[in-house]
Amino acid sequence: MNNKTSGLIITLTVIGIVSAILLAFVYQWTTPYIEKHQAKAQEAAVFTVLPEAERYQEVTKDGMTFFEGYDSANSRVGVAMVVTGGGFQGNIELMVGVDLSKQQINTISILNHQETPGLGARITEKAYRNNFANKPFGEYQVVKREPTDPMQVEAISGATISSEKVTIIVENAIQKIQQAYGGGA
Repeated sequence: MNNKTSGLIITLTVIGIVSAILLAFVYQWTTPYIEKHQAKAQEAAVFTVLPEAERYQEVTKDGMTFFEGYDSANSRVGVAMVVTGGGFQGNIELMVGVDLSKQQINTISILNHQETPGLGARITEKAYRNNFANKPFGEYQVVKREPTDPMQVEAISGATISSEKVTIIVENAIQKIQQAYGGGA
């Protein structure tokens, strides 16, 4: 090996080490900010899916985490849960809020997804999320027209798979909540 090759190897090694140190520093520096932002987003989602709640408490039951919402009289007004499931492009993470006494969904909030921009990503739009507002518990059917039955969910045009996947994730969340809370208030 000649001096030119040795110098190149040393230079690349130094650049690699300096880059790794800088990357580790940036990661350590930004992690608290990212976690703080995620906590704020989660709190906003809890109050979105439990609109009657003035405060909430994080509770663990059966190894699952739930958010119980309470009103000013300290009465539980609903339960929320973060759930993740497969979508068309990747995982979809959403929060489902329910009213156990009415056996219905309050609404849902999409926390994270990798769905196709302009198509599946429309699951974040209020018009789509309203499909689940005040919907009774049960098994839902995704339809490609305006729903005529409370157990129907209108698919997003061109994104039927994303619509079906969200519906399955919501059904799974309801089952987990009912399992943990005994199916009632």
